Amino acid sequence: MIQNVFVIMPAYNAGKTIERVFDRIPEDARRRIVRYVVVDDGSKDDTAAAILRLQARFPNLVALRHEVNRGYGAAEKTLLTYALSEGAAAAILLHSDGQYSPEKIPEMLEPFDSDTADIVQGSRMLGGGALKGHMPLYKFIANKGLTAIENLAFGLHMAEYHSGYMAYNRRAMESIPFLKLSDSFDFDLEMIVMAKVKGLRLREIPIPTIYAGEVSNLKPIRYGLRVLSVVKDYKLGKYDAL
Repeated sequence: MIQNVFVIMPAYNAGKTIERVFDRIPEDARRRIVRYVVVDDGSKDDTAAAILRLQARFPNLVALRHEVNRGYGAAEKTLLTYALSEGAAAAILLHSDGQYSPEKIPEMLEPFDSDTADIVQGSRMLGGGALKGHMPLYKFIANKGLTAIENLAFGLHMAEYHSGYMAYNRRAMESIPFLKLSDSFDFDLEMIVMAKVKGLRLREIPIPTIYAGEVSNLKPIRYGLRVLSVVKDYKLGKYDAL
């Protein structure tokens, strides 16, 4: 069983949701988590106050802060750098808006426990639950279309590339030059691409799809164009050169 598990969390204007996310972390997961690390990425609401309240309940919660919003990928870079420097054996990326299930943390860790993966992604497309979970139809169609293009380009067979529920073991964190990757929402996709380039083992596990009126900072058209840019850069050998 893998030890020294960190939960890392980017938080931007998450004052209304972040405490509920922590409330949902199951007890069997809490027993395994050595440290929670949250980076407040220049929030303009009461995220900082919510984090302070959480620290009173979770003494192993470390709060980091970007004074100005630097972007989702930049927040992940800060979190992964911290996790590496503090000796994390595994880091689970949990979002602060509640769209990814904390209840699935034990299942996200299983491939690490059995040493069958270096990166684990929680996939909404496995098990056919995306539409049942009220994923908007246009997002479902776009996800399927982009995934088909990506599988063809990368030579993989993933159910999707666009879930942000990711977990990395230490080998992945040390092998991938993540500081050279995007500061935006395509960071997770680039991590998967780099896993392919570095010969790391990828696993997907099914997770429920949750859409309950949360406010997303992701702009779908801009994100789709970024995805296609990653595909182009992969084919041009950019990631082999990193």
